[in-house]
Formats: sequence, structure tokens, C-alpha cells
Amino acid sequence: MLRRILPVLLCCSLLGFAQNKRPFTFEDMMQLKRIGEPVVSPDGKWIGFAAVDVNLDANTRTPHLWIVAVGGGEARRLTPATGSGEDRIRFAPDGKCILFESSRDAGSQIWVQDFDSSTGSLTGEPRKVTSISTEASGGLWSPDGKSILFVSSVYLDCNDDACNKQRDEERAKSKVRASVFTQLMFRHWNRYFDGKYSHLFIIPADGGVARDLTPGPHDVPPFSLGGQDQYALSPDGKEVAYASNHDPDPELSTNNDVFIVPAAGGEAKRITTNPGSDGTPQYSSDGKYIAYRSQLRGGYESDRFRLMLYERATGKITDLTPTFDRWVDSMAWSPDSKTIYFTAENEGEAPIYARNITVPDAWPQELVAGFNDSPMPTPDGKTLVFDRMSISAPNEICSANVRLPPPPACPVQQGFDPKAHHYSFPECFVYPSHPLTNVNDSVLSQVDMQPMESFWFNGAADEKVEGFLLRPPNFDAKKKYPVKFLIHGGPQGAWGDDWSYRWNPELFAANGYVVIMINFHGSTGYGQKFIDAINGNWGGAPYQDLMLGLDYAEKNYPFIDKDRECALGASYGGYAINWIEGHTTRFKCLVSHDGMFNTESAFGTTEELWFNEWEFKGTPWTNREMYRKWSPHLFATTFKTPVLVVHGQLDYRLDVSEGFQLFTTAQRLKIPSKMLYFPDEGHWVLKPQNSRLWYQTVNGWVDEWTKPGK
Repeated sequence: MLRRILPVLLCCSLLGFAQNKRPFTFEDMMQLKRIGEPVVSPDGKWIGFAAVDVNLDANTRTPHLWIVAVGGGEARRLTPATGSGEDRIRFAPDGKCILFESSRDAGSQIWVQDFDSSTGSLTGEPRKVTSISTEASGGLWSPDGKSILFVSSVYLDCNDDACNKQRDEERAKSKVRASVFTQLMFRHWNRYFDGKYSHLFIIPADGGVARDLTPGPHDVPPFSLGGQDQYALSPDGKEVAYASNHDPDPELSTNNDVFIVPAAGGEAKRITTNPGSDGTPQYSSDGKYIAYRSQLRGGYESDRFRLMLYERATGKITDLTPTFDRWVDSMAWSPDSKTIYFTAENEGEAPIYARNITVPDAWPQELVAGFNDSPMPTPDGKTLVFDRMSISAPNEICSANVRLPPPPACPVQQGFDPKAHHYSFPECFVYPSHPLTNVNDSVLSQVDMQPMESFWFNGAADEKVEGFLLRPPNFDAKKKYPVKFLIHGGPQGAWGDDWSYRWNPELFAANGYVVIMINFHGSTGYGQKFIDAINGNWGGAPYQDLMLGLDYAEKNYPFIDKDRECALGASYGGYAINWIEGHTTRFKCLVSHDGMFNTESAFGTTEELWFNEWEFKGTPWTNREMYRKWSPHLFATTFKTPVLVVHGQLDYRLDVSEGFQLFTTAQRLKIPSKMLYFPDEGHWVLKPQNSRLWYQTVNGWVDEWTKPGK
């Protein structure tokens, strides 16, 4: 695959300078600016974005606004590098001012400030639009610039902000911290239910009283771990589309639907009836359509995301990607309303595709290679702006000229290749892209980053499976290196040419390790059949893939020291580590982070019950055999490998008791073990100093068991 080899060759051409660089460190990573989605100004001259600064000593992460010219040039700050910070820039429709959210005064609120497009700078003083006690976020301009849509979480029985404020003050002053639960979704992700629901509000742009557009016992937008907005305003400003889950038992349901409601207020109308999840609605520029993403199967968070089209005049719904066997991710309309740009993971990358809605049954055309996100066209439709990352660098803003002579169309006949055992996407011509920002070059230019290598092997059922390998800095092919074998979570996730601050392969390799990662059955980017193979099979095909992939790497990379290998994983990866503990002794050590240890107890302590019921095909009392078949704790009699257990108290997705059970079992069996416990973290370790301790402890544990002489 020529397209995927070229980045490696480019990186390799720079390796001659690697001896003058130093290995990547945690402190280096904390100096990197974390860039958010790009937003193009209405005149097409500027790109605004937020970039997060980390202060390790202060244990803070603070976003500030930046700007760069669409035509290129040096990126610069729009707002000072001090204070509580600003996030989520949005240009007014006339381009004369911006809105942003900031906690500079009384919690998160929406602010507005004048913008001079001739110089790309802010003028005057910022003006606070909202002063709501329950805080405001997620601001969007109305098309006429006279109103702002935003999100705030409020009590159902409060009709004004004074009531919400009084209720919060009473809760804060009360000496009683007890709660009474009457429904199962009493806690979620990392917090307990406090009686509030997120709603959409609209307020005049010059301030005033905000109106609740989505009253009722439902979150609008629904809970999300990131991604695009789950709400949008129509081009004429008269209507709001949003996603919400109205099922009576949300702990059993993934059934988000798309609703529309008048922007002036009124009764909402549901426009989707699909049992799966529908969301991220986006209006076409001409107002005729709403595009959205859809999963057809209810109760399954990892069904294929399709690109759907709702015709507003008739209510007709069309699946625009019926045979495109990849997940549609972030998307945007072209200005002429004829094309939808979107990203989709494919074999370790996330190219940008284009779907022409005027051509029935058209196959999405790949436009831009690489691992990309948040595509957004300029108002003239000539340039596509997006952010891109790689395994060796975090997000930067890039652009591509999509009005060059069009590339030849990919053939429509895509599908399963019985010889390759995976879906084949032909290498079509793609548009070249150009970096517009390089805000992290000052740090990255000093460190030795290695390119990621891809390899394929025959996995479970003799199907092709992809793996990745990363060499250590200052690599010497004559030496033998220990291995860190990383296992991703999800389980419907994937390793690829992308960046991570929580599990960073470059940082794992930096102290002299080869890093190996396998996209086992269940991983995304290889077709839905490949994803579904893990359902009810957690310790089967995925475990086979992991072991066969490591076998392949040991056989084909002579610099690997197979006697010094440690396996590490989080979430499903933590489960896989727990499963490995009872099924092989090939590793010198293990690291299990937030992993499921006892499938039956995990069912009773999680919040999203639909996940467990789908993955294990029922409940512990309707399909106990399945739960017990794949439960790591039942194989404790064969545990032998030293294990580091990591868990956070605020992890309600996989309760901390799962980590305690594993640690208790290891200690009781006299297996060398250690537990790293975070009382103030959830499923992810996010606080900078906690993150530093995490890397120190994890890498120290691996060093302890893989260094020569241990």
C-alpha cells in the first residue's frame, strides 16, 4: 500500500538526525498544546481554535483561543495566556465578533467579543452574555446573529434560575449527603445523578433571560465522551434539531433519536424511529436536509455508524452509506449542499471521504489520507480545513484544496476479499494536504520519535489481522529489546496512526522498549463483521489474535527479546490482561488498568447495563454460562504472573471493586502484585500530576520485571 509506506519513508529520511535528539519524556508531553476542532470565519480568511496548556506544577489544564490564516502563516494567540482560559470559539454570522465559553467569572458562561477580520484580532472588551447559576456551555450563533443557543443542566421542578440557584445552595449547605434512588441510572461515568438534566436554552446575543427549549426528564444533548455537537440550528434560524434518549430505561438503551423543535419554543417532534442511536444532526446550507449518523441495532454501542439523510419537506430518510462498511465519524456539509464530507477509520487511519448526495448509490470518494478529524469547508467550497494527528505528533490544523482537478472515482465494487480475509479499499488518488499550524514543533523537534510500522498475520479463523510495531529511540538492529505489549480498550476500539496522552506508544517506547499493538477481532476500521466477532467471545478470537500476533512479531523481528515481555491494557484491555493471567505464562509481568475481573459482579455494579447484556448475550441469570465462561476470576488457580492493578474510585463504568478483587486474589495467591489506586479519577486518569504518577508507576513496574537479571 504505497500511501501508507510514504509517511514511513519520510520519517526514515530524518532518522540520521535522531542521534542528536533525546528520548521523549512525560514532561515533554505535558508541554504540548492540545489543539481542538478548527472553525472557519464567515469570510473564509481565518481559522479559530482552542489549544490547551498544561501546567504540571499547578496540576491544571487551561484552554486559550488561537487563530491562523486559511492561506497559511504563523498561528498566534487570540486571548492572553493567563487567567482561567477560554474555549469553543464560534464566529458570528457577519464575522464581526466571536463567542466563547469561559469560567473567568462565576463558573462557565458564554462571552462575546468584537473581532477585526482585517487583522485577525480581538478588539474591545469581552461581554458576558449568560449569567446563569447552573452555568452555560456549547454556545452556537443563530443564523441572524441575534441569539445564542447553549446548554445548561437544571432541576425539572424549577421554572427560573433563582429556583435552581436556591436548590444548589441548599444542597451545598446541607449536612446530609445521603441520596434516595428510584431508578437504575443513579450514577454514570464518574458522577452520581443530582436531579438535574441538561437542556438547550436560547438567549438574545446582547443578554437577557434564557428560554428552555427542551424541558422534561431527558438530557439534551445526551451524554457523550466527545465528538461533534448533538444539536444544530436551521439556516433560517426557525428550528433546532437535537438528539435525546426518551426511552424509559436509559440504562438498557442506546436509542438516541433526532428531534426538531421551533426556536421560538413549542412542542418537539421526533423525526427518527430507528431502535439504535441517531445523532449529530446537521442542516444542509440550503435548509432542505438534515444529515445525521445512525446505528440500526438497539442496545449495541458498536454497531456501524451510517450516514443518513432526512428530507425536511417530505420526511423521507435515505441511507447514504448502505454498503460502506466503515463507521462514519465527524462530518460537514459543502456550501452548495451537494456533498457531505466525513471521516471514517480504515485500517489504522481515518481518511476524509466525500459523499455526493445528488448521485444515487454513489460510493464515498476518499479525498485526504492520514488520521484526520473535524473536516470543515471554507465558505467558497474550495478548501477543506481539518485537524490531523499521528502516532508521533498530536493534532495540528491542516488544509487541502478540493477544487483541484477531481481525482478518478473509486470503483463501486467494494467488498469482501476472500483471499485477503478483510475488506479491501483500493488506493485511489487523494488530494495533498498542507499543515497550517506547527505550535508543537519547538518540543517535538528536540525528541526522537519513531514511525509506526504495520504488519499483517493470520489470526483467529485464519482471517487477516493487523498489528503495529514501534521501535525505541536510537534503535540498533544488532541489539535485543524488551517488549511492551499494549492491548486497547473498547473492546470495539483500535490502535492506529493517532496520538494519545493517556496511553502514548512513543512514551512507552522511549525508555528502550519495542512496543507491539494488535487490532484483534472486535477492533474498528476493518468492517462490521470483524467488529461483531467479539460479541459473546471476549476470551476467544481476540485472545487468539493477541497471541498469534505476538508470535508473528517474535518470529519476524529478530531484535525482539521474547524472554522480556510485559503486557499492558486498560478497560477491555484490562479484561484481556486478567484473561491472560489465567491462560499463559509467557509474559514477565502484567498491567491491568480498570479491567473487568468478575463478569457477574461487574454486571451488578456498572451503569450502562445494555453494554454487558449485549456483549454477554443476556443477564447473569438468563445466560449465566456465558458470563462464567469468560470470567477471568474463575481461572485464578492458574494465576502466576506478577501484576500491577490500577483503578479509579470514580470509575462507574467498571467499578473499583473489580480492581480490588483482582488485587485481593493476587495477594492471596502470593503472586507479586501492586495496586495503584486513584481516589479522584474515573475510567481515565486525567489530572496532570496523577498522569505523571501513572506513567512512573507503570513504567517502573515493567522495568522491574524486564530488566536483565530479574
